[in-house]
Amino acid sequence: MGKLKALGKWGRVQKTIFILAACALLVSIATLSKFSTVRSFIVSDSFCNNHPNHETLPIRTQIQVRTTLQNVILKIQREMKELKNSPEESLSSTLLRNSSFLGDILGLLESAQVSLTSNEGNDLQQRNETGSAIHPLLKPEKQNSDPAEYFFIEEIRKYVRVKPNRLGKQNFMGANGTFTSIGHACFAMKSELEEYMEYDVGEMCNDDWKLGQKLMVHGCDPLPRRRCFARAPRLYMKPYSINESLWKLPDDRNVRWSGYKCKNFACLAGNATGKGFFKCADCFNLSDHELPRWIKQGNLDPETNQTADFLIPDVLEIKPGEIRIGLDFSVGTGTFAARMREFNVTVVSATINLGAPFNEMTALRGLIPLYISINQRLPFFDNTLDLIHTTRFLDGWIDFVLLDFILYDWDRVLRPGGLLWVDSFFCLKEDLNDYLEIFKELRYRKHKWVVVPKKDKDEREVFFSAVLEKPPRPF
Repeated sequence: MGKLKALGKWGRVQKTIFILAACALLVSIATLSKFSTVRSFIVSDSFCNNHPNHETLPIRTQIQVRTTLQNVILKIQREMKELKNSPEESLSSTLLRNSSFLGDILGLLESAQVSLTSNEGNDLQQRNETGSAIHPLLKPEKQNSDPAEYFFIEEIRKYVRVKPNRLGKQNFMGANGTFTSIGHACFAMKSELEEYMEYDVGEMCNDDWKLGQKLMVHGCDPLPRRRCFARAPRLYMKPYSINESLWKLPDDRNVRWSGYKCKNFACLAGNATGKGFFKCADCFNLSDHELPRWIKQGNLDPETNQTADFLIPDVLEIKPGEIRIGLDFSVGTGTFAARMREFNVTVVSATINLGAPFNEMTALRGLIPLYISINQRLPFFDNTLDLIHTTRFLDGWIDFVLLDFILYDWDRVLRPGGLLWVDSFFCLKEDLNDYLEIFKELRYRKHKWVVVPKKDKDEREVFFSAVLEKPPRPF
């Protein structure tokens, strides 16, 4: 009976050794085969062409190979340890030889593991030296290229890390994981971003909307999502009906007034100075200032008998029945969208809260606010909008190159035949020709094009207004 038990034990050990050795051998062959591919005979200097080959295996595949190697190594080490701790009477010369064989396989696997890591590092270094582009997530870990390692607040670290799909395959969007992003300037504003992301998960967020907007306008855009509850007004009242809300000041209780100099809409609508904003000083005065805009003719310049203020009916008459959806990229309270709604045109109002609750006011009027800074690409697909309107925002302060990027992005989302309405763009007289050349680069058809003096200051500035049509580009 003792011999039978010994034989049974030896059979189990031998079976385990055979399985582990076979697994190790297969992994070794598969791993070592990755070090010799046709890529060594191909010269490629593009980022995209580097990736399909083995040296630039997707990061997920590389992790899987290393993980498999590590698991096999741990299993062999565990088995060798058990063999070493077995009673001496149960060990035989054959068992010792198999143990030695496992040791050799273990050495090969560890060498392959070191070679894999070394090969990745050398390949990345070589591509750096040759000037090829490398995705930050594929750089060696020793370079601390993981964005999460730059921050101390755990919520930021969790947010920016790549989130692999749980099923281990591509999702319906064709990606193997989710790459949550933040603006590149977030790294230059590390302390502010860490303050913004320091909260208790599942609790109320800090009262820090101004900090978030500061991050946005300084290039930390998009901001990371947060796992806390945004603060709301303590007593939110039922909003007015749409027929009433368009031209009536909202209930003060529906806005959180922290961070504003004015603490109610009456203050904003009044003529008090120092209200905390300047780009749209009368935008909250719905009855006197806003109501006639784009409907009643403004003051004509006595010298040219022209005005920079075009009327909505005149612009819509350029494309009768074709203007249905659009974007208003301005600083305002949604009055342009309100007026266009009366002509059955849906307009989204893009604005930020420059010293006053512009987004809240737009929403309480029953219109759609888009809280977006000028730093970000428009969240619309190509050739989808009928109209883009802008006023009193992209003015003489803007850099020429930045304006160029913005106009090309607007061109991207405008459909062929769509209209770009530049409304009262103002700048210094000496800069006018430079700005006009940027608009002319679009090669749009000119339906309206007016330059008139700006009279409210020292007459060194001028207004420029235009309605331009995007041409078809069949090629």
